[in-house]
Amino acid sequence: MTRRGRILAWTGGVLGVALLATAGVGVWAYFDLNGNIHGADIAIDGDRPANLSPGSKNILLVGSDSRAGANAKYGKNLTTMQSDTLLVLHIAANHKWATALSFPRDSYVPIPSCTRGDGTKSTPHSFKINEAFSIGGDGGSVSKAASCTIKTVEQNTGLRIDNFASIDFQGFKGMVNALDGIEVCPKHAIHDKKAHLDLEAGCQTVRDEKALGYVRTRYSVGDGSDLGRIGRQQEFMKALGKKAQDKLASPGALYDFLTAVTKSLTTDQDLKSLTALTSLASTVKDIPSDRLTFVTVPNYYREADVPTDHANVVWQYPEATQLFSDIAHDRETGAAGKQKLADAAKNPVTAHSVRVRVLNGTGTPGQAATAAEQLRKIGFTVTTTGNAPASDKTTITYPSGLTTQAEVLSGHLRATKATASAQATPGEVTLTVGPDFAKVIGGIGS
Repeated sequence: MTRRGRILAWTGGVLGVALLATAGVGVWAYFDLNGNIHGADIAIDGDRPANLSPGSKNILLVGSDSRAGANAKYGKNLTTMQSDTLLVLHIAANHKWATALSFPRDSYVPIPSCTRGDGTKSTPHSFKINEAFSIGGDGGSVSKAASCTIKTVEQNTGLRIDNFASIDFQGFKGMVNALDGIEVCPKHAIHDKKAHLDLEAGCQTVRDEKALGYVRTRYSVGDGSDLGRIGRQQEFMKALGKKAQDKLASPGALYDFLTAVTKSLTTDQDLKSLTALTSLASTVKDIPSDRLTFVTVPNYYREADVPTDHANVVWQYPEATQLFSDIAHDRETGAAGKQKLADAAKNPVTAHSVRVRVLNGTGTPGQAATAAEQLRKIGFTVTTTGNAPASDKTTITYPSGLTTQAEVLSGHLRATKATASAQATPGEVTLTVGPDFAKVIGGIGS
């Protein structure tokens, strides 16, 4: 139940909604709370991934730090919405297992063109994945923020997103306060001006600003990475879920908890009701705790590919590709799969270690040189450029022994498969640029 609590808390009070069904709060409270929930109209243009596992469900969960209203004090000169936490909850078609996939917000990925708050279109480029939420939400629209984030996640993972839920800073604080705070036990004192946090070492109960600061703090704890923050957030949600199970036995306490949550909760239209959230909770609560797997997208520091970048991480291929494929096809990751990812993380095959020969198959002069420059920006080692017979699409070929290296390149060029070839240049992966190259590279390197 403790691990389930981590997910349920981030769904915006699904845990509390499940309890509502048995606590007997009353019809009046149901309609009151139901009216608090905000609905987002999700509109995603362009091609979307196919649903490869009918009956399963992918829910995008966002911890939002919108700077509107009472949240304005949390960011100097920040007028757009931000996403502090981003994960996809995959519920299997048979409802017997689930995977919670976390995306480090420092993930350097292609951000597709999205509709801004003023109706204009953004330019495709690469940046931290959480920028997608602020691009769509630059005018205060959660609907556009959600749409851009879903589009970004879908195009980078191949996962079809079915539902969306977001909760902001104030809702998080309200949840914690309704439980009379949560106990944390930092090993070292934390003093973080950005997170508005001053905590001494040792176990203590936090609420209000200290609770929020604890899950937001980053630079003053450990190695200062977003990866460390993800771990702290998961542990905090674990404690929050457990305390909610223990404490919310009375209708009054439950009502206060749900009021705080629902007032700061935004979902897609399909989830915009207590009935829909209760149904979701009913599905999740029956999943055995040992079949609920938390995993972070495999990654390594981008500095290994681009020495000047000390701030971002890139996804580790081919491991990320395999993980996305497993989820898309409703295959359970489980403890064994998680251990396999951990083992692979010890020795990632970086883009910089992959030697690439770039050939122009478009018939238009200069395309090989352009593609080579984009690959270098990603971090790949381009050896030579040249021309090839005309090709109607971008292809990747490789000689014996370079399967993993070819899959690393393939992972960065979506929907581009790598094929073994006896004619491929020894020691190099060959990329033949087709007329679709701009689409498959998706803004990386720009």
